[in-house]
Amino acid sequence: MRTLVVLVLLAVLVMKTPNLQAFMGLRRASDFIQGDTRLRGITQERIRERGKALHEHQRELCEDYYPCEMYAFRHGYPAAYKHYFGGRRRTK
Repeated sequence: MRTLVVLVLLAVLVMKTPNLQAFMGLRRASDFIQGDTRLRGITQERIRERGKALHEHQRELCEDYYPCEMYAFRHGYPAAYKHYFGGRRRTK
């Protein structure tokens, strides 16, 4: 109840003050809040991950499967991928 009274008083105060703008324009808001450069880097990394080469995708798939990775240490990733995943036909 006390919170409701405080909020009502605050709303009345804001409505009676003509010079106080509750909302600011887009340009002023953009100047006030700067974008985080770390988020920009994360976004760029995600974009690069989408466009990976086929051999990179196959290598990562092989690295996630332990027997394939062990086979790859002896025979190479292309041979390991072909051995473990190459013979399967994928149906959509």
